[in-house]
Amino acid sequence: MKGSAMATGAAPGRVVHVVDDDEDVCWSVATLLGSFDLLVETHSSAPAFLAALPALPEPGCVLTDVRMPDMDGMELLRRLREQGFRRPVIVMTAHGDVSMAVRAMKDGAFDFIEKPFDDEALFAIIRAALALAGGEARPGGAAPQEALRPEMAEAAALIATLSPREREVLDLAMEGKPSKLIAHELGISPRTVEVHRLRLMARLGVGSLAEAVRLSVWADMAGARGGREAGG
Repeated sequence: MKGSAMATGAAPGRVVHVVDDDEDVCWSVATLLGSFDLLVETHSSAPAFLAALPALPEPGCVLTDVRMPDMDGMELLRRLREQGFRRPVIVMTAHGDVSMAVRAMKDGAFDFIEKPFDDEALFAIIRAALALAGGEARPGGAAPQEALRPEMAEAAALIATLSPREREVLDLAMEGKPSKLIAHELGISPRTVEVHRLRLMARLGVGSLAEAVRLSVWADMAGARGGREAGG
């Protein structure tokens, strides 16, 4: 299954390629983004997308599910990087699949969004990806998902405000560990873990653990990128 949805005036560089084996998801995303004046191409599998890629309209970005038969979104991300694909890749993960979202971003994904997602949240991520893709003009420059985005520096500053214990709780949560296991590893009660989680979310100004995870990954990426640039 491959198709497209287009609103009047969509530009070639604003094409969003949606890769998901769920036809309903493809249809709903195409309909939503089409209402925002974006051209959307849908693909029913990662192999189908890779096979069609050379002849496709210039991508603005790719939105891919993680869990798919034949080839999952993580493998698709790896294949695209191997091919030198330089456009932002956003992954869709199941609710609560925190560790996979973290791994995707560390492997080069531009961002992630949890299913079921909020329409405005999805469009905000797509808009940021397209803005970054549109700024990629220098041959040999950093790929969009490797660029030091302004959000990364801001995230690093926010993460630095966390207490050592709050950072421990966040780091363990990013490994996909539930509160009871985090409590056991830190020698505190599950209730205390929840208190730390609420406090760190308030300190970071976010409304969900997924948003806190995003900030933490961005902060780590900012530190790694800054270290490479400082070292020449």
